[in-house]
Amino acid sequence: MAFDGITIANVVKELQAALTGARIVKIAQPETDELLLTIKGTAGQYRLLISAGASLPLIYLTEKNKQAPMTAPGFCMLLRKHLQNGRIVDISQPGLERIVHINVEHLNEMGDLCRKKLIVEIMGKHSNIIFCDDKDMIIDSIKHVSGFVSSVREVLPGKPYFVADTTHKKNPMEAEEADFIETLLGAPMPVFKAFYTSYTGLSPLIAQELCARAGVDGERPAASDREALRRLFEAWSGMRDAIRAGAFSPCVAYTADKPVEFAAFPLTMYDGNGADSLKSFSSMSELLEEYYAEKNSITRIRQKSSDLRRIVQTALERNVKKYDLQLAQMKDTEKRDTYRIYGELLNTYGYGAEEGAKFLEALNYYTNEMITIPLDPTLSAGENAKKYFEKYGKLKRTYEALTELTKEVSEEIEHLRSISAFLDIAVGEEDLAQIKEELTQSGYIKKRGTGKKGKVAASKPFHYISSDGYDIYVGKNNLQNDELTFKVASGGDWWFHAKDYPGSHVIVKQKAGEEMPDTTFEEAARLAAYYSAGREQGKVEVDYIQKKHVKKPNGAKPGFVVYYTNYSMAIEADIQGMKQC
Repeated sequence: MAFDGITIANVVKELQAALTGARIVKIAQPETDELLLTIKGTAGQYRLLISAGASLPLIYLTEKNKQAPMTAPGFCMLLRKHLQNGRIVDISQPGLERIVHINVEHLNEMGDLCRKKLIVEIMGKHSNIIFCDDKDMIIDSIKHVSGFVSSVREVLPGKPYFVADTTHKKNPMEAEEADFIETLLGAPMPVFKAFYTSYTGLSPLIAQELCARAGVDGERPAASDREALRRLFEAWSGMRDAIRAGAFSPCVAYTADKPVEFAAFPLTMYDGNGADSLKSFSSMSELLEEYYAEKNSITRIRQKSSDLRRIVQTALERNVKKYDLQLAQMKDTEKRDTYRIYGELLNTYGYGAEEGAKFLEALNYYTNEMITIPLDPTLSAGENAKKYFEKYGKLKRTYEALTELTKEVSEEIEHLRSISAFLDIAVGEEDLAQIKEELTQSGYIKKRGTGKKGKVAASKPFHYISSDGYDIYVGKNNLQNDELTFKVASGGDWWFHAKDYPGSHVIVKQKAGEEMPDTTFEEAARLAAYYSAGREQGKVEVDYIQKKHVKKPNGAKPGFVVYYTNYSMAIEADIQGMKQC
């Protein structure tokens, strides 16, 4: 799943064909590290998405638009000033580097024709979008990198742009057979690793693929077989010729309907070996948009939910520590009944205690066994009894108070764990807004302002249609769980929830006069298992019952319910193929 130099070469070919000669008519910065350029040419309008996100850097053509902020960031305003209505004259890739150069021609304030360069570096956490003049001096960048951050290269306005050679890798597009073989022979590592660590722009996946095409065991030592390295070079030469000719064939390898790898060329290593299918795409942009759409959304939401996660985690850790301390204090109260028995037996048999005695042997009439009662020799039997009753009374009060407190803290822990689980399944900002509202209601986030209460963005439950045509609704948070169970669901509807795990309430709307099929029961249970904290545990036990038997205790936390008679099934948390509306 590497966005390597070959993938960049495929993207650059597509950009050259679509955008060369076209004009940039709109520039937006939807995210702090992302640009969306709207470009018009003779063939129509295109949108170019460029992301320098540390976890998911991307560049591809898309038809989808994204909402831009009301006030454009400074970098976006700068690009609008210089590049708006500019004409793209060239798009290139230096060597096989993970870098794209977009050269733009525009008119300056004086009406003179000028050239600027937008440089996109797709390099993991070091990714960046850098704006330079025609002499490669940096005008600005979407991420500033000072000398305090990097001693190798500063990316700041006024600094010269260059690519730091920190890995000393060779350009595979210029490799000759003899040098190729000698380079890999001198690498004390497996063949596939020697290949991608010696040459730039190659990923481990492509190295393994080329070994498979050459009939070479990629795990064998690189220095073990000169003939194997010759065959590997021939396989690379064939791929290199295809790169130069722009003859790409983007594809994705799928296992159990889930994409596992993608590449700019067919992955023959997966044919009948570890993948259920290979899907071809007409363009790399189409592939990347489909492959990364869900992943990009999840990544963005996780970034936006970081503050909420920190609040929940801090509160959870604090409550767990409090709970552990309370349990330790509860353990200290276990001797309370022993002290009560000592007091009672001293009142009964204390007349037999000698003055100054340190203990008294007496018959415990509860167990009919002899026990030894420790005594304070400076006190009488009656005074010792009184002392034991006082200890008993104190420990009893402590036990009763702790019993209530531990119950409250335990419920608070379960509530926080449920919120943490729902942060994992949030898919939009409106979902986070509702979770934030719940945290505010629970006192974990302070209410701001004294004016009217702001309206929480509308977040709707997941809606699925079973294979038998039944509507299934899944709560995304505790507030939605309450809404679904006690306002949306009717008494005869079926209610599902993962047993012993925080998660979603799942409601299946009953059809009048029909008995719900077994397949719908199973599909609803799969949804309850999937949208729970137990989704990674293989099979999950799911409780289900008609909604009329589900109750909410007075004063209970959001999402908390009780039920006493139910059915259960153990089922896998697999919702592949289920139809979502």
